[in-house]
Amino acid sequence: MLGKPSLLKRILRRIFPTHSPYMITRIKDKDGKNIPGTRISSHTFIDHPGSLSLAQGVYIGHFNVLEASHRLTIEEGVQVTTHCVITTHSSHQSIRLYGSSYAGKEMIGYVTGGVHIGKYSFIGPHSTIMPGTKIGKGSLVHAYSYVKGEFPDFSIIGGNPAIVLGDTRTSDRTLLEQYPELNSMYNEWTN
Repeated sequence: MLGKPSLLKRILRRIFPTHSPYMITRIKDKDGKNIPGTRISSHTFIDHPGSLSLAQGVYIGHFNVLEASHRLTIEEGVQVTTHCVITTHSSHQSIRLYGSSYAGKEMIGYVTGGVHIGKYSFIGPHSTIMPGTKIGKGSLVHAYSYVKGEFPDFSIIGGNPAIVLGDTRTSDRTLLEQYPELNSMYNEWTN
């Protein structure tokens, strides 16, 4: 168990808040209530935090970008590792269509859509999740994946563009047989 940071580290964080990343553990919801067990890196950028919905037990690691302008929902127990981009809008088409006349959102080709990540899913490092994506519960996104679309519960997702590569319940089953004492906890959220 880690104790409190030393006095020197606490002073350095106050003087140089961008010096090194640390986890912020007192995350509050829109009503100002603490979200139990949810933690976010000091070095994660959140754009449009008012449209971000976080559940309890969420972990968002270092150097991520969460762009929530068109609604981003991250359910219970989700882990977003490092260097990930989750975006609810993209101008990747409209900038080409308009060239020097491009003026921002609401133009033809401007893509928007909410993103929903189901409970106890894991988002691997350097992944990009595009607008309009829904990832089902218990899913695993491989590192360096470009994810767009709808993916069922318990998907193993990977690639560029990402596709369903398998089912997480296959590897879970092996561990649950080896450690039967985990079955009740696993069944509590999977059913």
